[in-house]
Amino acid sequence: MPPASRIAFAFPGQGSQKVGMGRDLALARRTVSETFEEADRVLGFSLSALCWEGPEADLALTVNTQPALLTVATAIARLLGEQGIRPDLVLGHSLGEYSAQVEAGGLTFADALGLVRARGRYMQEAVPVGKGAMAAVVGLSAAEVEALCDEARLPDEVLSPANYNGAGQVVIAGHAASVERAIETAPRRGARRALRLPVSAPFHCALMRPAEERLARDLEKVRFAEPRVPLITNVDARAITRAAEGREALRRQVSAPVRWEESVRRLREQGVSTVVEVGAGRVLSGLIRRIDESLQVYAVEDEKSLKALRDALG
Repeated sequence: MPPASRIAFAFPGQGSQKVGMGRDLALARRTVSETFEEADRVLGFSLSALCWEGPEADLALTVNTQPALLTVATAIARLLGEQGIRPDLVLGHSLGEYSAQVEAGGLTFADALGLVRARGRYMQEAVPVGKGAMAAVVGLSAAEVEALCDEARLPDEVLSPANYNGAGQVVIAGHAASVERAIETAPRRGARRALRLPVSAPFHCALMRPAEERLARDLEKVRFAEPRVPLITNVDARAITRAAEGREALRRQVSAPVRWEESVRRLREQGVSTVVEVGAGRVLSGLIRRIDESLQVYAVEDEKSLKALRDALG
């Protein structure tokens, strides 16, 4: 049994972005500013300016959001490592699994940037704008949401759970018409709330298969190393320790649901008592606390939250 005092780093995915993210740390910490400079060089444009100044509409474009969030998370993880705060295990929500791979040493930051930039483009191009949609359903069990999808989906449509986020929240994805039907039906099924999400494509469902096929070719061209610490994957909610497993998990997660609740519940089995959300926002912190109240949860996204973590860890 692993020791019961281990630290996990959890990395957020799309939806956590905001204009200004990482800016105060970059102004104060050379490690953070150098990480942004590296991203600017690799991508060939000023990602740092987009993160810090916007415009928000451009930052929200999937092809930009994904490398932006990866950069912020990697910069903060590097800073934490400099200060002696390192994880015994890592996990990430959707896109966040790339940040987890970088922190674990499975991918170089440069390779991850290229992959997520392509991933964002492939996912956006997989489904014409307006054809797909996503919605959050709150107050139903996973099985009840699966039944809701079966009821709302026509024979020639795709509709399925995309994120099993826990705490009574499941996100669904598929054809826009089927998502709207599910939103209308959900209250009759007992849902407290069902609302369409402001996303540009229906992620983590079968409509993403074309994107998965395109990304698979890119993944095969990139070298994956054995991770230094175990990484809990989205697709299977289990800890992996081999390079080939990491590549395959990233391929499969494009069209497979994110099993976040199961992933969080694996943490105690791995001896984790403390979880640090590393990157923009605090979305994962709230979910983790509701899934497992016994975990100590922190989030680091700026100087204030960095100091709070250091004080808490002594």
